[in-house]
Parts: sequence; C-alpha cells; structure tokens
Amino acid sequence: MSHRPEPEPGVLYLVGTPIGHLGDLSPRAKSLLAKVSTIACEDTRHSCQLLNSVGGKAKRLSYHKHNCKKKLPKLLEILHQGKSLALISDAGLPGISDPGEELVNAARKEGLEVICIPGPCAATTALVSSGLPSDQFCFEGFLPAKGQARKLRLDAICKETRTTVLYEAPHRLTKLLEELLELCEKERPLQISRELTKKHEQHIGPTIGSALEFFQKYKPQGECTLVLGGAPKVKEQEKSDEYLLSEVKALIQKGVTASDAARQVAEASGKSRRVLYALLHKSMPK
Repeated sequence: MSHRPEPEPGVLYLVGTPIGHLGDLSPRAKSLLAKVSTIACEDTRHSCQLLNSVGGKAKRLSYHKHNCKKKLPKLLEILHQGKSLALISDAGLPGISDPGEELVNAARKEGLEVICIPGPCAATTALVSSGLPSDQFCFEGFLPAKGQARKLRLDAICKETRTTVLYEAPHRLTKLLEELLELCEKERPLQISRELTKKHEQHIGPTIGSALEFFQKYKPQGECTLVLGGAPKVKEQEKSDEYLLSEVKALIQKGVTASDAARQVAEASGKSRRVLYALLHKSMPK
C-alpha cells in the first residue's frame, strides 16, 4: 500500500509521543519529527531528549496553556507560509487535556489540513488495563481545582453509569479519593494507574475504599490516571397492567389494529403480547 510523502507543506501534524517508555515512539512518528520544518512543544526542555534521539534540524517553539493565545497566530502563520508543523505534548497525544485542541480548531477554521499520527495515551492505556467496561466510557481529564464547579462535576461523575477516566496530580489524589468515597459507595470499582509503561508501573484498586487506604499509607507519586466504574443502573419501575392497557387503547384510537397495538406495546415494555391482548379483550364491554 502506497502512502503520502510526509511531511507535506502547510500541514499540521499531531504526533503521539511516549507516555514513559521511549520504545513506544512509532517509526512513522520518528521519521516525521526528523523531517518536519517546525515542532511546537509543550516544554522544549522536556522534549529535548526525545527530539535529539530522532535527529533532524526542526525549529522548536514552546506552545502550552500559558502562552497558547499569544503563540497560536505564529503557528498558523507558519502553516500559511507552506511549512510543515508538528505539535507534540510532554507525553501522549496532543489535544488531550492540553491546548492542542485550540490550535487544531483554529487550523481547520482557516482551511488548513490536520493529520494525526497516533501514539500512546494514558487514558486509553489505563482503561484497557483496568478490566472495567470499555464499550462505553467518559473522559473527564483534570477536574476543576475547587469550588462549585468541582462539586458539580464530581456529583455528575458519581451518578454516571458508564466507566469514567480521570487525571489527577499526586498532591491532590488523596483529596479526590476522599471526595469520591463521600459521594459514591465504598466498594465502587476503581483502578488507579501510575508510571504507565515505565519500570515502576503500578495499578492500585480494586475499589475506592482500598485505593484510599493504600494512598493513606504511601505518598502518591507521579501523574495518576483513575478509571472509575459506573454507578449501578437503576431498574426502571415495571409499568402496571392498567398503564399498559391504556397505551394499547391509545394506539387503537389512532387507527392501529388491536393486534398491532398489543404487539407494539409488548415490544416496548417487555410484556407478553398475548397477555396484553387478553387484558384488552377482558376490558371490552360484554
């Protein structure tokens, strides 16, 4: 299969970089970082070792949450000049919990092409290693540090029936676990992953209560990714025969045959069509 030559002029490349193990940098990412015109880094000093390992003579610019508004026009200008630009974060996929999202949005609004070169992501790495349901999940990233905004987000998370993935700094982890314990049940499933892909990778769980006990004994270190199991689904209260019969009759009044009305309500409610039809027949005047 043939591929487009990379990098192409005027294209913004989002390049996934390792979250720990340097061996996770893909050959495609290595090649592009070695050839691209300019690289925008979350921290040029932090990325120095990685970029030096791939070679290349790309100009390096800092682009992070504290200077993104000031630097964004400059990066767009580089693309409009027909130069290639790669965006990397300190670790993982740029655009996840960092200002890469704003750059991508601005580039697309100006008709510029954006291509993502996939790579590691702490959220999905922790999720698939947790054993918790991953067919549907929510990503919350970092929560507001305090106040009503934090309270509202935590309350919504604890009521969420899908698995939720969160990021938290080590010095705030114990506080977050205490808040989750207050709002959720103690045995709510939880796995906390730290040092992902590194030598001392660690997974702590399997519940909120046990994770809190662990970190009350051992001081949290390194960025943590939390995978919280969903809240138990509340069973819908079974509708009474009288209510279901009224739905059947309402459909009949709209012109639906008695047989089709009973079938439709049966499919929606899980009740037997024969039972509904019998209730309808019994309710008819003699």
